Amino acid sequence: MVYWITAIGWGVGSIFWAEVVRDLYHVLSHRVPSLYKQHVWHHRVFRRDLTFASATIYRQAQWRNDFPECLAMLLFTLALWWACLIWTPAYHWAALAGTIYTLGFLISCIARGSGSEWAREVTDVTHKPGRFLSPPATWFVNRPYHWRHHFDDDQAYYCGTFTLVDKLMGTALALKGKKVAVTGASGTLGKALLLHLHQAGAKVFALSSHSDPITLTLNFDESFAVQTITWKTGHEVELAEFLKKIDILVLNHGINVRGERTPEAISKSYEVNTFSSWRLMELFFNTVCTNEDIALKEVWVNTSEAEVSPAFSPLYELSKRALGDLVTLRRLDAPCVVRKLILGPFKSNLNPIGVMSGDRVARQIIALAKRDVRNIIVTVNPLTYLLFPIKEFCTSMYFRFFSRAETSHPEVEAQNDLFGNG
Repeated sequence: MVYWITAIGWGVGSIFWAEVVRDLYHVLSHRVPSLYKQHVWHHRVFRRDLTFASATIYRQAQWRNDFPECLAMLLFTLALWWACLIWTPAYHWAALAGTIYTLGFLISCIARGSGSEWAREVTDVTHKPGRFLSPPATWFVNRPYHWRHHFDDDQAYYCGTFTLVDKLMGTALALKGKKVAVTGASGTLGKALLLHLHQAGAKVFALSSHSDPITLTLNFDESFAVQTITWKTGHEVELAEFLKKIDILVLNHGINVRGERTPEAISKSYEVNTFSSWRLMELFFNTVCTNEDIALKEVWVNTSEAEVSPAFSPLYELSKRALGDLVTLRRLDAPCVVRKLILGPFKSNLNPIGVMSGDRVARQIIALAKRDVRNIIVTVNPLTYLLFPIKEFCTSMYFRFFSRAETSHPEVEAQNDLFGNG
């Protein structure tokens, strides 16, 4: 039994090693000028709809980029097999799995370079044109994930099959040039998020219930005025046109009535913490219409650590948990990436006794988002890192098994149903 487990480990590990080599070769192709001269053929061939501009250039790209990439994979998988032969010769046959796997890529590359349409259709799956059927995947490279490497930022999204290397390098999400809107922008975390998003190269917009414009302080003495849009809960539909031009919507606003339990406090807590964010999220989903929208648009929702642990404010917990469950339900069918921000107690006007700084929390949120973490946990409570994934998995499975996706309907009808118009 141990023999076969070890053999499987060598086999799977050798295949994974081949993919790591391919991804690192891709990274080097963007950093080393001599390699980039060959790799750029791969970028020249595709239009934004993933049709190729020239069959000749496509074939040349196979020989100039894919073929040497496959040779590098072959060399390093053979090196791993040789190491296995020296250290654990009983399993060297299993370590050849990576080499055989690589030979499949090499043969398909030669076929594509020779002009085989069948090979292109069957093997070049991340470059197929047509409607994207899902948002960028988390652990595996699908068409919208790879599309971003070509047309969003060619200094990110390097991976070919598994996304691990991008996650480790922080290149699984590029924020440079993204239009990002943050609600609750006048609060501690809102301002910190705007600052770090701006420093990451994003074009930021502040959504605030206050009329005062938001100004950030850069490098201790330099100020930066953020374009500020004033809005109120209950009037989310007025932001519909604005949201069409936004790439990432960060839903960060909230209220904490602390120990109150009056009918007014209940209504206010759910209206601000739950239903306002849900309405904005649905409005944003309605703006996801094209392949580019599916690939680039995202929603980040601050649902709080209150999803799994007490916040010593019952209505805050109840309303945030309701929001968390709605997000879990809706992202089963969401047309774009939806991230949850599960944050512990940071010092702010809502929580003056918080133990973390808003700046530190914002910095970690951005770092984890760049690694394409979909459930971003930032807290001092170690139990949250254990309890939340279990809770989220069980809730998601429950919703998946006992609910069904809504059948498609015209966008206008969806908006009318949502907001009671018509």
